[in-house]
Amino acid sequence: MQIRNSRYDRGRQGIHRLDVPVISVGNITLGGTGKTPLVAWIAEWFVARGVRPAIVSRGYGAAYGRRNDEALMLRARLPEVPQVQNPDRLVAATEAIERLSCQVIVLDDGFQHRRIARDVDIVTLDALQPFGYEHVFPRGTLREPLYGLRRADVVVLSRTDAIHPTQRQQIRARVQQLAPRATWAEVAHLPQCLVGIAGHREELAAIRGQPVAAFCGIGNPAAFRHTLEQCGVLVRALREFPDHFPYKSSSLQALEGWAKALDVQVVLCTEKDLIKIARERLGHKPLWAVRITPQFVIGQQSIEERLQALLPRM
Repeated sequence: MQIRNSRYDRGRQGIHRLDVPVISVGNITLGGTGKTPLVAWIAEWFVARGVRPAIVSRGYGAAYGRRNDEALMLRARLPEVPQVQNPDRLVAATEAIERLSCQVIVLDDGFQHRRIARDVDIVTLDALQPFGYEHVFPRGTLREPLYGLRRADVVVLSRTDAIHPTQRQQIRARVQQLAPRATWAEVAHLPQCLVGIAGHREELAAIRGQPVAAFCGIGNPAAFRHTLEQCGVLVRALREFPDHFPYKSSSLQALEGWAKALDVQVVLCTEKDLIKIARERLGHKPLWAVRITPQFVIGQQSIEERLQALLPRM
């Protein structure tokens, strides 16, 4: 593969443009924006059209030599899609193209990574906290000032069903001021089914109206609480852990004791948690993850048109 140094659009220099299309999906805030389900949706979109994508990421939060939470979840969901993790994402992308013969690169969490030019730059905003309390971390949860949104080609408001239409319009108006050239899209994150660690599935109807215990270790616990409401379950207890929480033997023993003491028939978590725990039961009670699927409310056709325009290059 030949890597060309070129001027990146909007005037930046020193950027490497690859010989295959590159789509970046990223955040302007610190995680919890529904980015990973959108990465999976884009990869599946290309697979359905006979195109071989690769997902490239830095591997944030991973132990040395291991995949991080998001990569493990994506591998379980998309076993046919190669993933390459490397702090040097240019090296990872080169490997995906040269060694794995991939035809398109999906940069997972790549909005702030500017060494690789991208053909489509997508930013996801969480409807429950879209603007990071208006301040860069640590005063707020922004990774960079809000004016950075002007670099985005597409802005996707995730979990749009969790807020009132008036709030959605207010967020959209603010984004149009910050990124007037960006395409707007809205996505509802809907619970699809229950999944077990061995890959077996169960319909949501099996737990609707039932008392459950639940826990999560994600960047936005409020999103999981909303998912549980959508499932129609009676949450007797909910534990929240920090994002990328390492479930060690001591914490698992504590969770087992917690679940055992509760008058519930099932324990629920996110796929991101389940993939690390790797157990079918917790405290002798079935452990299921709720699988989330993105459903476009606005903007799917516009995004697909952008992706479709890349196909002639492959």
